[in-house]
Order: sequence, then structure tokens, then C-alpha cells
Amino acid sequence: MTSVLLCFLLAAPLLLVSGSPVYKSDNGTVPLVLWHGMGDSCCNPLSMGAIKKMIEQDIPGIYVLSLMIGGNVIEDTENGFFKDVNEQVSMVCNQLAKDPELKGGYNAMGFSQGAQFLRAVAQRCPSPPMKTLISVGGQHQGVYGLPRCPGESSHICDMIREALNKGAYTDLVQKHLVQAQYWHDPLNDDLYRTHSLFLADINQERSVNETYKKNLQLLEKFILVKFLQDTVVDPVDSEWFGFLKKGQAKETETLQESVLYKEDRLGLAAMDKAGKLVFLATEGDHLQFTREWFNENLLPFLR
Repeated sequence: MTSVLLCFLLAAPLLLVSGSPVYKSDNGTVPLVLWHGMGDSCCNPLSMGAIKKMIEQDIPGIYVLSLMIGGNVIEDTENGFFKDVNEQVSMVCNQLAKDPELKGGYNAMGFSQGAQFLRAVAQRCPSPPMKTLISVGGQHQGVYGLPRCPGESSHICDMIREALNKGAYTDLVQKHLVQAQYWHDPLNDDLYRTHSLFLADINQERSVNETYKKNLQLLEKFILVKFLQDTVVDPVDSEWFGFLKKGQAKETETLQESVLYKEDRLGLAAMDKAGKLVFLATEGDHLQFTREWFNENLLPFLR
């Protein structure tokens, strides 16, 4: 396989283990937990299944856990659209805590929305310890647009767009629509901060949870991958913690220009100064990269 093409939108959680080689704690490898994106599943042979297999080939003996939310692949895919994110994060935290292969710590790699969900795991559930978090096209400041969705799910995407346009911050939509829980409207900042069930909480928008801040800083590395030709994530700056300036929907600001960084509400400024933040960019649309790029830029963080 000379390239890996992942054309799936914002990530979703996962929960059950797909088949993996037996991990031996004395083989020198660190286990890896994967969390897929919206419209995808834990075990799709053209996406997460291929990624898992590729990593197992390149790092012999590694234990790779590709999470599934629900009892089967269909439920896993659907839950990426409709299952409360906070519930999903809690389920994953419980699963990781019970997995004996992870007790010594693990690395994590999230694809699209799975990246911000894994960050929530790092902030809320420090045991077992997450060592390195790799965010591949994650939307850490949320999205303000839904340009396109996975091809097979276009009817679902149309429904999501309609729901978000009518009321992303109503209790019903927030509770039952995953994408609403990281919908970030810069024109309605008060509504966002008050009613966002997930993103406003993990981004310390209402108050500073010192436990979240302390736990995130336990990471040895936090790698943020941005896709320069991304037509899915709007704005694409969210993949590096940037976003639209408040009160308008045209001009963006970087992480370093944001209140989140200047007040260090999440500890990202301290992590940046300590060399723990790594900003990577690659050409290509959302989640499109070659195996060569992956091996050169991401694989070293997993060895």
C-alpha cells in the first residue's frame, strides 16, 4: 500500500477491541489507542483497519486498540453522529482503565473528531496515563460549518446541517447530535459558552478546571496535524487550536493570539514553552496523506 486515503469527516468515539497481536510489556513498545472520525468505524479495511495493520507491520509486537462505540460496526458508525460525546468519553475511560495491556501507559492517535475526544480522555482520565497524543485533523476549537460529509452518509449530513442551522445550542440538539457538541458559533459566543455540552467544557470557556489543565500537561508530547487543502474542517485553523475571532466569521486568529493561550487556561502555553507542542502540516484534503509521510512524521512518536 503506497498511500492511505482517509476521506471521513469529524471523528467519533469507539469502544470494543478489534483483533490485535498479543502485546508483551517487555518488548519495548508502547501500546496505541486509535479513535476514528465521523462516518467511519473502528475496523473499516479502507481506513482505520488499514492504519492499524500498517502500524502493526511497522512496529512489530505493538498492541493497538482501535475503539468501537457500540456492539458492532453499524452502531459504531451511527454513534459518531448521535451518541452524547460526554457519555462516549466516559465509556472509553472505563474501558482503558480495565485493559491490562494499558496499565503502564499508552500513546493515542485521534482522527478528525476523534482527536478532540481523545484530548477529553487525557484531561478527564489520567489513569492509565496517556503519554503522547497525536491529533490528525482534529477540530480543537470546534467548527463553524459542515462543508461535506462522507459520501455514503450524505442524507445524514443534510439532516445535521438543518439541525445546526435551526438551533445548535438547544438542549435537544446538543444532547443528541455529536457535531453540535463542538459547534462553535463566533457570532453567538454567549450561547456557545452557556450551552455547549462538550467543547466549551474541555476548552475551559466557562471556568478553569485546574484538574483538566494539570492532566493535559502530563502529556510528553501533543502533536497537531493540519491539512493545508482541507475542505471539510471550517475553519481549518481549528486543527492547530486557531479559530475565528469573536463577533465575526471571516478573520481568524492563531492559538498564540487567543485568550486560551494568553491566559493559559488549558496549559498549552506552558506546554509550548516546554517543547511539548508539535505543529505539523501536510498538503492534501482532510485526512489524506501518504504512508511515506506518516512513517516519516508520525511513526517516530510511536516507537
